[in-house]
Amino acid sequence: MSPEILEPLRLSILVACAATVLAGLFGTALAWIFARRRFPGRGALDLAVTLPLVLPPTVTGYYLILLLGRRGLLGGPLHEATGWTVTFTWAACIVAATVMALPLMVKTAQAAISAVDRDYEEAARTLGSTEWDVARRITLPLARKGILAGLVLAFARALGEFGATLMLAGNIPGRTTTMPLAIYTAVSTGDDDAAQVLVILLTAVSAAVLVIAGRLGQTRW
Repeated sequence: MSPEILEPLRLSILVACAATVLAGLFGTALAWIFARRRFPGRGALDLAVTLPLVLPPTVTGYYLILLLGRRGLLGGPLHEATGWTVTFTWAACIVAATVMALPLMVKTAQAAISAVDRDYEEAARTLGSTEWDVARRITLPLARKGILAGLVLAFARALGEFGATLMLAGNIPGRTTTMPLAIYTAVSTGDDDAAQVLVILLTAVSAAVLVIAGRLGQTRW
């Protein structure tokens, strides 16, 4: 295959893997907090995490620019301190994919954690276990099926991310062009052969993810 196909494929897989790791770490922590804790501002935090599910991806991307752009709330101080900006880099691809995948991870893991019988947790606490031990040894292992399903869905969402990535990272060949962006470019320039190959590859990977997710849903642990 040509570099025009291999490079977007490589970048997409790397971005999806990195975004899945980040979404898995932050998403599992947030899922546990939402499932087991009540605190002021919980609703606002839940809303902020969930909004990317319902907002157009370009709108989410615009919010990310306001936050991480060269003059953004966080991006401005970062640029002044280091001279580096997140926008239009491979890191922007990861950030966009993570933000878009995070709600799926959180909601799937939250449902799994909420389904864990609290009696097991209470029994562990009466035996002297700390909250961290309870979560690490009881809650999360019992919810692992849902957490793994969330990771699979997060990977699929990150792999197919387009709108927020285009806004925050741009479409720079060899630098920020992921598979969805490469498909868009190929269709826009009339390169039907490249578009077909990319579409087939992305469809195959997405179908494999759905199969894995389905088997996870049927597996007894």
